[in-house]
Amino acid sequence: MTRRGAAARITVLRSAVVVMVCGASVVALPGSVAVAAPDVPAYAFADDVRRAEPATDTGDAVRLEPGATYRSSLPHGVGTGSGDGSGDGTESGGKVYYRLELDAASTAYVSVTAIPRPGAALAVGDGIGVAVQNADGTSCSYDSATVGTSQSPRPITAWAAREIQPGRGLCQEAGTYYVVVEPVGTGSSGSGTGSGGSGDDTWDLEIAPVSEPPVAKGASTNVPGTWNSATPAPPTGEAEPVHGGAGFAEAAAVAQGVWDDEIVPGQTLFYRVPVDWGRQLYASVEVGSGRKSSGFVVDALDLTLHNPVRAKVEEVGVGYGGTQKSAALAPAPPVRYANRYAPANPTKSLRFAGDHYLVVHLAAEVAEAFGDGPYGLTLRVRLGGSAQPGPGYQGRAVPNGVFGKDSGIAAPTGAGLGDLKDRTRAASSADGDATMRAVAAAGFGTGTALLLVLGGWTLVGRRRAAASASASAAGQMRVSAQNPTP
Repeated sequence: MTRRGAAARITVLRSAVVVMVCGASVVALPGSVAVAAPDVPAYAFADDVRRAEPATDTGDAVRLEPGATYRSSLPHGVGTGSGDGSGDGTESGGKVYYRLELDAASTAYVSVTAIPRPGAALAVGDGIGVAVQNADGTSCSYDSATVGTSQSPRPITAWAAREIQPGRGLCQEAGTYYVVVEPVGTGSSGSGTGSGGSGDDTWDLEIAPVSEPPVAKGASTNVPGTWNSATPAPPTGEAEPVHGGAGFAEAAAVAQGVWDDEIVPGQTLFYRVPVDWGRQLYASVEVGSGRKSSGFVVDALDLTLHNPVRAKVEEVGVGYGGTQKSAALAPAPPVRYANRYAPANPTKSLRFAGDHYLVVHLAAEVAEAFGDGPYGLTLRVRLGGSAQPGPGYQGRAVPNGVFGKDSGIAAPTGAGLGDLKDRTRAASSADGDATMRAVAAAGFGTGTALLLVLGGWTLVGRRRAAASASASAAGQMRVSAQNPTP
């Protein structure tokens, strides 16, 4: 049996166990969304996600705390954004507001992931814009993200920041700032023909604010002008099985090597790769052949790299004609603190050590042309360069350790590839165990009743046992105590 086949059988087995425990009831496991298109897993929010009600003006904006993750919503299709986060906040523009309380020393980043309805009819330019503004309405930064030429509903992420930088006059003071999220594009999100088509033009949002501490004064602001821009050979060898997550919070841990997964049209998979200061990340993805090879889907396979604050670093998309196809990220410079002073991406966003995210999407249109799948997916990851000291943060990042061990992560010094793979396997095992723990929780009442019955039988048996048998049973109990049931 292949690893892929074995993994599929394990998934089916776990699903069967859920049904056996839960009966006919519906169980909402952590991180799940109530409604999803058939065969396409819904976006997985963080288990500890908080609710943040969107406000249509700054006076009602709820406060966002760095380190927490929030779930909110955005009306889409009711109007188009201004393209820079400015405006009067009227409902015609569809803008929503959130509040930040910031000091004068830390840099704040806010990423917003928007999740269009499965089956929504989207235009190329449909997406979101995100800005951070000060109390005077001045924009500190702005970013936008769109679904692109595939027009396939998928999670898209934009980000904005209040950066503390020497010589920068705006947005350097402590005080109240606002996160502004707006719909952008043609506003053509309709009911579509997919399963999600209900005329509801509200997109779910996942908002993740992060705080970066300052560094010692005198840190270099010079961006290195030279770096190794050659493309190395991709890793080869036996692929290891992995199951990509359905959101940033559930991103599957991978290290350097070859990884084997599956994907269905319309699905988005998330992976995370720890990248230290001074290292370079190279990645490519391959999708297997379909059941037929006639036709062509433009921008069918998409690979996007995001940094630890979920800001997009770079993206590549390729078409699909039914035969195997690959997409590779362009070589990018090593991760350095000074990269933030570069004029543009990808260098500008490669400013932190920590988990970087590889996000893979297969367009929904592939199903119509080549079948529902699943399609084989191969992820190849290589790390170049050499680890360098961090910038010397003067404080802790929030959440703790998001920018690597220099910002508080509890990781062994000098961990090599073997250590990373061991931790990856452990994380993969933990992901599987989490499913079974959820099943156990769902069946807690039934399990408790069974334990009470078994306990009663045991008590009767002990009372009826002879003295010699009791001594033997006591010995068995000691063994059981040394090997408790999980």
